[in-house]
Amino acid sequence: MEENKLRLLELIKRDAYEEGKQTKLSSGEMSDFYIDAKMVTLNPEGAYLTAKILLDILKDDDVDGIGGLTMGADPIVGAMAAISYADGHPISAFIVRKTAKEHGKKKWIEGQLPKNARVVVIDDVTTTGTSLLQAINTVKEEMPDCEIIKVISLVDRLEGAQDILKKEGYELTSVFNREDLRSEKL
Repeated sequence: MEENKLRLLELIKRDAYEEGKQTKLSSGEMSDFYIDAKMVTLNPEGAYLTAKILLDILKDDDVDGIGGLTMGADPIVGAMAAISYADGHPISAFIVRKTAKEHGKKKWIEGQLPKNARVVVIDDVTTTGTSLLQAINTVKEEMPDCEIIKVISLVDRLEGAQDILKKEGYELTSVFNREDLRSEKL
């Protein structure tokens, strides 16, 4: 495993992963392990490493924008926009709201993308894939000229998201999964 990826896994295990205590997930399910990825993606080192790793994953793709459902995607896409600009290949960030804004232009999506943008939809932690599907469906509805070229999760809990997304025509790419977090090895 590459150095940046090893260090990010170390940070996630140390700061974001908790096992042995029953916790309610956003899906409503109970789990004996919890991943609070924002403890890492909002950390300067974690944000930087996440962005660098994702930029490496996307290096062969022509990407105009990256975004996902608020709140999990927010720190990731902010870091991606900044680091991609610093690296000389800027990728715009966008944020998908859970509900439309009630004032102003009543937007579902914040951010600026060109017409016919090629976009990546991302989430920090994936269980069933519901948040990713919500973001995907909102992008398709609100920005029908965009092409979703990749769907990525920082950590896949391996609880059905891959299969659900595949049924919708999307392949889930994950940086890490539950087994990586439970492994004794780094």
